[in-house]
Amino acid sequence: MINREIIRIKTVQLTYAYYQNGNKNIESAEKELFFSLSKAYDLYNYLLALIVAVTKESRRHLEVAQAKAAREGTEMPSQKFAYNKFAMQLEENRMLNDFMEAQKKSWSTEPEFLRKLYLQITESQIYQEYMAEKEETYAADRELWRKLYRTLIQDNESLDAILEEQSLYWNDDKEIVDTFVLKTIKRFDEKNGARQELLAEYDSEEDKDYARKLFRSTIMNADEYQRFMSEASRNWDFNRLAYMDVVIMQIAIAEMMTFPSIPVSVSINEFVDIAKLYSTPRSGSYINGMLDGIARHLIKSGRLLKSIDEPRSGKKGFVGTEAEKKE
Repeated sequence: MINREIIRIKTVQLTYAYYQNGNKNIESAEKELFFSLSKAYDLYNYLLALIVAVTKESRRHLEVAQAKAAREGTEMPSQKFAYNKFAMQLEENRMLNDFMEAQKKSWSTEPEFLRKLYLQITESQIYQEYMAEKEETYAADRELWRKLYRTLIQDNESLDAILEEQSLYWNDDKEIVDTFVLKTIKRFDEKNGARQELLAEYDSEEDKDYARKLFRSTIMNADEYQRFMSEASRNWDFNRLAYMDVVIMQIAIAEMMTFPSIPVSVSINEFVDIAKLYSTPRSGSYINGMLDGIARHLIKSGRLLKSIDEPRSGKKGFVGTEAEKKE
């Protein structure tokens, strides 16, 4: 589950913190990096467990409704949602149950939130259409929860507040972890039962090694990488760059220099996207040009043994836009 996108973002966050906290202990900073990555996996499991918790909440409401119907001699309420086939399979999932037990985590501490979310679900059009459908299939049950997650869980301020109270990491992680939860829902197969595999914490040891090498290269070669930046920005006051921009470019250069199999264009594009989220409004375009210019210079000088596409319209490497040069 922890892929290179998450690793890049975490490396940016932890590198920035490394320079800001004044401790400068690379061993403890590396441990913090891997701890923060593990918290993203915790959140993945915790959000899957939320589906189970809401399903259990629905059964409590069903029991009350059934008791009332029995007393009044009216028609018994439908059990369709409370015993949704996908949710029941997830409830029995061995990997999820083992994880939640080991972490000593439970949604039972948030009864008011569960009640509120359950009521929001039952009032939604998605739920109403599902309950009105007479044919009951596993595929429809699974698709219901995919739709409910995207509509009522993916963007939920009450949930965000709860997650922020439980972990400082989780609000930053949630947007990307949501995509993995939705991917997991989609790949569930009824025939796998309780043995259905969830996403592993790391796809491979290679990704874990990538995180370690990227962070260490960023810190240990900082002076060299910042010199590359300073040379590329000779028409721009390097000291006036936003500090986050410096950090992002430093990590991007570390990736270009350390991992021969990652194309230059991939490294540039990934870190430009991160800059758009974590730095100033102008940072994306500026960093794009800077990294392009740095990469071309390093390739030309033989220090970077990679290739890069020729710039369109015969444009050369970046040295700052005209507007930026005038500031």
